[in-house]
Amino acid sequence: MENKGSDEVETLKTKFLSVWHNVKYSWALKSKTSFSRNSPVFLLGKCYHFKAEDDESVTEACYDASDEDSVTGNAEAFRKDFASRVWLTYREELPPLPSSPLTSDCGWGCMLRAGQMMLAQALTLHFLGRDWTWSEAMSLQPLDAETWTATAARRLVASLEASLQGSPGASDQASPPTHRAHARGSAEEADAHLKEMYHRTLVSWFGDSPSAELGLHRLVGTGLTMGKQAGDWYGPAVVAHILKKAVEEAMDPGLAGVTAYVSQDCTVYSADVIDSHEAPRAGPSSAEGPASPQSERPVSASLPPDGRAVIILIPVRLGGEKTNPDYFNLAKSILSLEYCIGIIGGKPKQACYFVGFQDDSLIYMDPHYCQSFVDVSTSDFPLQSYHCPSPKKMPFSKMDPSCTIGFYSKSAQDYERISQELSKVLQPSTKEKYPAFTFMQGHGRDYDLSAGLTPEKREWPFIRDPRRTVTTTGDFVLL
Repeated sequence: MENKGSDEVETLKTKFLSVWHNVKYSWALKSKTSFSRNSPVFLLGKCYHFKAEDDESVTEACYDASDEDSVTGNAEAFRKDFASRVWLTYREELPPLPSSPLTSDCGWGCMLRAGQMMLAQALTLHFLGRDWTWSEAMSLQPLDAETWTATAARRLVASLEASLQGSPGASDQASPPTHRAHARGSAEEADAHLKEMYHRTLVSWFGDSPSAELGLHRLVGTGLTMGKQAGDWYGPAVVAHILKKAVEEAMDPGLAGVTAYVSQDCTVYSADVIDSHEAPRAGPSSAEGPASPQSERPVSASLPPDGRAVIILIPVRLGGEKTNPDYFNLAKSILSLEYCIGIIGGKPKQACYFVGFQDDSLIYMDPHYCQSFVDVSTSDFPLQSYHCPSPKKMPFSKMDPSCTIGFYSKSAQDYERISQELSKVLQPSTKEKYPAFTFMQGHGRDYDLSAGLTPEKREWPFIRDPRRTVTTTGDFVLL
């Protein structure tokens, strides 16, 4: 009886904690993000200029990216590009997470969500290409204060009632849009229809259900093998290893043509990456293409014969307690490359997904917004909540030094070009003593992150010889 009573108390505590996080992250208000008209804006390798071509004046005026009256230059193209990136945030009313009574990741799952967004960008490059944009991106409504507070109020009432009654809260989910009949009269329309099927299938892989290949449940389940549980804080290095394992274990035929590689000791071993490109993966053939919730199935993305694309994840530390300013230019150079899939990091204990920059400020996507569960198993589930209309900015100086950088390599030949270009970018300047990471020929040692580690060491991305004396700081090992 005592055990039963204790379990009920813990369950009630969990529900009230979930309510608090849902309210906290639903009331977060969007502050206006200003961009200078005189400086280029970089977004995952694309460069945008907001100053009109015929505007010869020099001004420091800024404008809000969501303000229709202030659009100049190709700011509209930037807005469409940004809003087309897949946005993954906190969710509530989920099926219980593995080995946990939790039904929301509010307050603790932001690094996993940031990792999902980076992985989604890699898959977007793989299936759709960097030039793809969502046709409905410009129709997204800004997340203004009125909308957010009204939603928060509804969630507060529903969540409290659910906690007290022990029943699921009322869903705030928008009704699915009616399915549009796609015209097949031209090759362009057929291509657009095919890409939209890829888009919808890609988003469904990140759904919040146990069956979703790259969903939160799958990532939390993978984290259990590394000593992490639902509700724990996940660092960017551990998330890199979780993403790698999730991609490798995915059973969907469409993901058979993709794998992931995590660097060791800030070193990318070229032979290991080449092997990853060439080695066939066990499981269904990628020739079937992505499994689609639609009645029709898209064909597979073009790949070299018997080859796979590789998502390269590199955990790094760009300084000691704070980010070293000498690395700012490196981060800019990396985010200027089209095969860069972004950086996951953020502020201490507050993760985000960095996708670009302007001057000395980073542009990022914020997962700290609680939305309702969406059933992605239906053929016409709403996509609007998976795209963000409003970019945010953060000074480089506020960036936490612990982060993971990602790249997408389509083939072994592509990797040779990438490694050569990045090696030039990484050459230390007169200010920097050491590069953030390096490329080496040959194979690296095969490390198992979860083997023989104490819980406090599971966050280390660099597993060195245990006989060597080390000290730690955050996610990293300092010699």
